[in-house]
Amino acid sequence: MKYYLSTLFLLLGLATAVAQDRIDLSGQWDLCLRTDGATTIPTLFDDSIMLPGTTDVAGKGMQPSSKTETTHLTRLHSFKGKAWYRRTVEIPTSWRGHDIYLFMERTKPSTLYIDGKQLWSKSDISVPQWYEISGGLTPGRHTLVLCIDNASGVPEQIYASSHAYTEDTQTNWNGVIGSFYLQPLASAVITGYSLIPHVAQHSVTVKVYTDGAHPRNSHLTISATPRTWNGKVITRDVFNLEKRAGGYVEVTLNLGADARLWSEFSPDLYDITLNLNGVETTISFGLREFTADRHHFYINGKKTFLRGKHDACVWPLTGHVPMDTVSWNRYLKTLKSYGINHVRFHSWCPPEAAFRAADEQGIYLQPELPFWGDFNAKDSTLMSFLMTEGLNIIQQYAHHPSFVMMALGNELWGSIDMMHAFVNEFRRLDPSKLYTFGSNYYLGYQGIKPGIDYFTTCRIGGEAWDKFNTHTRGSFSFADAFDGGLLNHCPPNTMMNFDEACNAATVPIISHETGQFQSYPDYAQMQKYTGVLYPYSMEVFRKRLADAGMAAQAHDFHRASGLWAAQLYKADIEMDLRTRNMAGFQLLDLQDYPGQGSAYVGLLDAFMDNKGYVTAREWRGFCAPVVPMLEFYSYVYSTAERPYEGADCTWSAHAAIANYSGQSLRGKTLRWQLLLPDGSVHSEGQLPIATDSLGLFRIGSIEDGICDILRPTQLRVQLQIEGTEYANSYPMWVYPNSEKSLDQLKKGILVTHKMTEDIGRKLQRGARVLLMPDSAAVAGNTVAGLFQTDYWNYRMFKTICENNKKRVSPGTLGLLMNPAHALFRDFPTDSCTSWQWFPIVKASRPLILDRLSRDYRPLVQVIDNVERNHKLGLIFEFSVGKGRLLVCMADLDSIACTPEGEQFYRSLLGYMQSKDFAPQTHIGWSELVQTLTSSAQERRLKELNNISQY
Repeated sequence: MKYYLSTLFLLLGLATAVAQDRIDLSGQWDLCLRTDGATTIPTLFDDSIMLPGTTDVAGKGMQPSSKTETTHLTRLHSFKGKAWYRRTVEIPTSWRGHDIYLFMERTKPSTLYIDGKQLWSKSDISVPQWYEISGGLTPGRHTLVLCIDNASGVPEQIYASSHAYTEDTQTNWNGVIGSFYLQPLASAVITGYSLIPHVAQHSVTVKVYTDGAHPRNSHLTISATPRTWNGKVITRDVFNLEKRAGGYVEVTLNLGADARLWSEFSPDLYDITLNLNGVETTISFGLREFTADRHHFYINGKKTFLRGKHDACVWPLTGHVPMDTVSWNRYLKTLKSYGINHVRFHSWCPPEAAFRAADEQGIYLQPELPFWGDFNAKDSTLMSFLMTEGLNIIQQYAHHPSFVMMALGNELWGSIDMMHAFVNEFRRLDPSKLYTFGSNYYLGYQGIKPGIDYFTTCRIGGEAWDKFNTHTRGSFSFADAFDGGLLNHCPPNTMMNFDEACNAATVPIISHETGQFQSYPDYAQMQKYTGVLYPYSMEVFRKRLADAGMAAQAHDFHRASGLWAAQLYKADIEMDLRTRNMAGFQLLDLQDYPGQGSAYVGLLDAFMDNKGYVTAREWRGFCAPVVPMLEFYSYVYSTAERPYEGADCTWSAHAAIANYSGQSLRGKTLRWQLLLPDGSVHSEGQLPIATDSLGLFRIGSIEDGICDILRPTQLRVQLQIEGTEYANSYPMWVYPNSEKSLDQLKKGILVTHKMTEDIGRKLQRGARVLLMPDSAAVAGNTVAGLFQTDYWNYRMFKTICENNKKRVSPGTLGLLMNPAHALFRDFPTDSCTSWQWFPIVKASRPLILDRLSRDYRPLVQVIDNVERNHKLGLIFEFSVGKGRLLVCMADLDSIACTPEGEQFYRSLLGYMQSKDFAPQTHIGWSELVQTLTSSAQERRLKELNNISQY
């Protein structure tokens, strides 16, 4: 059995036994900002500031020199250097003879001076800093000076990489946040404690360390009380310290046969109270055991699945992490409403309030060392700093039941042996936690190494460039995987999974930074930025769109790209759930990331507000403890496709359930319905659940006739586990057999791949022409077809691709169209990309239409990214002379062998045959040729590199 050790050394809340137990240092401090590196106390403090707080919040420092920054949000006041803070304090006479501590819950490297004399310095950035002042503060008035340095004091690599410092999100603030006070020590002092829960025995061993200086009649009482239900004391032990030798007391408290366990489903907590000579402090504690086997995680012996979110410390109003449990409870409750049960803190560690809130909400946390880069064993300064930070994190927060796992940082490379040594040391201190090397170390190419308890990765070892067999997520940048990965490359289906990679694994696999599907920004959210950061980046992007003549389409771009991104996230998550031996995923992200070139990848904005793409309830349909799913080879069915002559035309699927609820579903029923566009039921049925299994299991197959669907129709398959909230759904398209061939539909339409003078003359005389230009002829004025929305950020991965001589992603964000347009009469569609568009988009090269009038809109528009802002057309039309021209930038002849390709071709030709085909925009022949063949002018993008090595 793995025990769970939790130690907090020098717990200040246990230390006092004097008349005035604390001096709150909140309030006004004198301030002097220095950037010259001076190490002596300034003679002039010419400003003031309120602490706790930061220079940003107080409006101190430099105002931005530029309002054109697009890499990240802009600090309205920034300072980097040594900030000197000064105030006087009055020490009461009751503190005479007591050692005193100064406590700062979170800050940057600091130096403390008392009455002009320097004591020493601290460089802790992940845990509180406390200064022991032995005999330094006698009763009376004293001057405290703090020098807080956000320009030095930690290894240089930390500034550029860690989310404890980066300007991409939290900012490199200067100040003190959280609790801030002076406190005396009593004559008898508790210096630490450890809690070791025993789940099977329903007990907890409490070990309390003292300084050994026990005055007469010193007594220590240790008790346990339920915190989240009735508050009666369960057990209590009293110890007379005066008669005890040694520096600690140890007792095992029996919590009773009905002791409650802590988990995501029942986050029940106990209070362990330590009372030393009347001075009392209570420690929150949960009875739980979090373990792993070869493939899965277990909470209290029951298989679980981590539905995780990446957290990069995005708090745009303050530019720093909140230190109160109210904020963290609000944040975590929002995550729970979207089915999230796990948070990975990317290259930083949250404060006490986050752990407390996670304890209350039942969220499994993974903090990381504040590092992203080269784990260089030869850099003793870096290694010493990181080791100290790691030990501090464990010692400070390990008693929280939510703290279940830990990583050494993000996407590390460097010494595997040193990573192993770190993990060994951390495991020695606390063997109950699960440990891994850096999340996605070596970008997964090194595979599983001895010493890790689990592997968070995008791949398990290397693969051939055009293969996907080692992948553990569905989307990649074009720099990191052929054609951007499985979801962009393979025809849509719900059969794909990561079995090949995960089945061979020897530790649980967590899919690293799953998703990263970009959407177009919502400029309406700019008004929310009323704090220390402002999105001048969005102002720049909005102006670029206006300059391109598409300002009025901003909201439509935002909505269409986001609706498609939500479908892609669903597909990627379900690939994880369909993988029998996958242990979890960590999304990047449910929330927008405002840095690294501005990565609008969230379903929620930077403020954790819903962007309108998908509701929390809809999201829980595929991100919840129980997810019913369908497995099928295509979203599209043609009634012309029958297994043999005379057979009925049907659709079919396998039904599967991912059950990580800890409870059996035996005896329940999975109900399915095939719904028509008006919501009426076409057909329905049910499948019994006849197994107690946890994890992934299949319960049967569905086969249903669709011969009676006589028009092209978009349907929806609805799943519901009766008697529960667990429901899911899938779109489906049915195309009935047509009596007319494509050749018959082309009658009277001139179909061509070349714009010749002869075509021009025929158009002038009134011909109807369908042009599908040869891709070579228009290469200079087109972009390639991209099915998924662009990955993470176009500017960054364009830089990385070019530097690595890889093909650059097309960079687009999906389609925008009016589904009521006559073009789609026989090809039902949404206003955004959906699964039936795959072969059409993949066979396309959208044309750059920047030369046309600002108000011209294609029938099917391709949304460009914020860096280029091209007006891109997939389908568009003109009148030329007396003729009518429809241009399709996809080669439909090459994909007519697919049901989707053929059906779209039919719908397009039917539109051209109808009276609705009446283009309103006239274009001359020479202008048309120029529009098609002129090379587009591209704005040169400034390079934006990633820290990780590609």
